Amino acid sequence: MAAKRYPLPKRLSVGLSTKAYDNLRELNSQYHYSNNYLLTILLENLDTIVDYDALEQVMAEFKNEYGAPAPAKMKKGN
Repeated sequence: MAAKRYPLPKRLSVGLSTKAYDNLRELNSQYHYSNNYLLTILLENLDTIVDYDALEQVMAEFKNEYGAPAPAKMKKGN
């Protein structure tokens, strides 16, 4: 019996820092999922794998160093 494929209907181009890409490649070498699947797994399970206090700290540090864009709504797909 063939393994089920998880559908990934949304496509987007993502720019990553070298450090982020290296982390993604490390996850790929460990778990053997494509970048698309790895990002999907991480984002769909964010609530269970992230310490939100630590996330708030990281976001605040990033905002202090690089600023933050004006709030915008993401477009809803079909």
